[in-house]
Amino acid sequence: MIHEISMPALSSTMEVGKIVAWHKSAGDRIEKGENILVVESDKADMDVESFYSGILASIVVPAGESAPVGAAIALVAETEAEVAQAQARVSHLKPTEDPKPAAVAVAPVSLAAPAPVAPPSSRNGDRILVSPLAKRRASELGVDLTQVQGSGPQGRIVELDVEKAALAQPTAKTAPPIAPAASPPASAPLGETVPLTTLQAAVVRNMNLSLNVPVFRVGYTITTSALDDLYKQVKVKGVTMTALLAKAVATALSQHPLVNAAYTEAGIHYKPDIHIAVAVAMEDGGLITPVLRHAQQLDLYELSRQWKDLVDRARRKQLQPEEYNSGTFTISNLGMFGVDRFDAILPPGQSAILAVGASQPRVIATPEGAIAVKSQMQVNLTCDHRVVYGAHAAAFLQTLAEIVERKTQSLTL
Repeated sequence: MIHEISMPALSSTMEVGKIVAWHKSAGDRIEKGENILVVESDKADMDVESFYSGILASIVVPAGESAPVGAAIALVAETEAEVAQAQARVSHLKPTEDPKPAAVAVAPVSLAAPAPVAPPSSRNGDRILVSPLAKRRASELGVDLTQVQGSGPQGRIVELDVEKAALAQPTAKTAPPIAPAASPPASAPLGETVPLTTLQAAVVRNMNLSLNVPVFRVGYTITTSALDDLYKQVKVKGVTMTALLAKAVATALSQHPLVNAAYTEAGIHYKPDIHIAVAVAMEDGGLITPVLRHAQQLDLYELSRQWKDLVDRARRKQLQPEEYNSGTFTISNLGMFGVDRFDAILPPGQSAILAVGASQPRVIATPEGAIAVKSQMQVNLTCDHRVVYGAHAAAFLQTLAEIVERKTQSLTL
C-alpha cells in the first residue's frame, strides 16, 4: 500500500506550512513515530513524525518550499515493489492553491524541554541539522557549522547557537547590527520583490481579519514617576518593565472583565483567565505575541522569569501554539524606540489592545496650581465596539492609571 504524508496543521490558524528540512531522503526507510522533517508553521519550527513505516518513495515538496495544510508532501511505500508506482504519482500530487482538507498524516512532536541529558548531535548521517536563519547568521559571522552544538529539536542548530559560537571564536567576523524590523533583509537587493515569510503571511491574514471589526480608540496620559521608581528597585532582581506593565494591566483587567472578553456569534464570551500577550518584532521580519498566561495569578518575579523564557524561545522559533495564540488582551510597546504615541490594530479574538508610548519628562500643572516636572506616558486603547463601549474603555484606563500612579507597591504583592 502507498500512503500520502500531508502537510500537518500545527496550529488552529495555520493555513500554509513551509518545510524547513527533511531528516530523510527519498529511498530511505522510515519507521512509524520517527521524526522525518521540520515544518515552519505560523510562528514556530516544529519537528513532525511519520504515522507510517515503509520506504520514503518520493518527496513531493522539497525543503525550502511551502504547501497548504492537507496537501501531499511525500509518499511512503510499504514495499520495494511499490516505490516505482509511488514515484509515478508525484506529478499528480503537486499542492494546489486551495486543497481540499485531507487526513493529516503527521503529528507535531512536543517541544517541551527534556530532562537534562547530554545535548543531542546536530548531525543526521552526513548532514548537519540547521535552521535557515542559523545558516544565514553563520555565513554573516564566519562560523563553522561543523563545530557548533545545536540546542534545537533533535539537536538542530538554531540562531542562538551560532551567535554563542561566534562569541567563542576570536576569528569570527564582528556581528553586524540588527536592522529595524521594517528594514529589508540584508540579502535582499533593493528594487526586487522578496516573498513573505510564513510568519509575515500569518500577520497579514490576522490584520485582514481585523478590518472586519468595528473599533474605536481612547487615549490617556499616565504619570509614571512612581512606576519608574519601582522599576529602579526591582530591576536588580531581574524584573523587566514589560513584566511591570503586564502585571499592572492584568490587575486592571481583573476589575474590568468586559475588556478581557471577546465577541462571538452566540454573544459576549467572558474569559475565565487573563492571558497577556505582548507584541515582539522578529529579527527576520514579522511579529509574534508571546503570552503570559494566568498573569493575574502570578507574582511580578515569576512573570519576569516567564517573559525572559518566552522571548528566548520566540527568537529560536520554539514556542508552542498556545504560547503565542492564547492571549485575551495584548500590549504593544514602542516606548523603547522613543515613540510617544501610536495606535495598535486589534488582534482577532480579543476585544482590546493597549498601545504604550515612551515615558518622558514633561512640565505639568499640579492640582495645587504649581508647576512640576513629571514623567508621563501616552497610552491608546483600541477596542471592539461590539463588546466595549467608550465608558468601559475610559473606566479601565482610569483604573490602570490609578494602579501605575498610586498603587505601584501592590504590583509586588
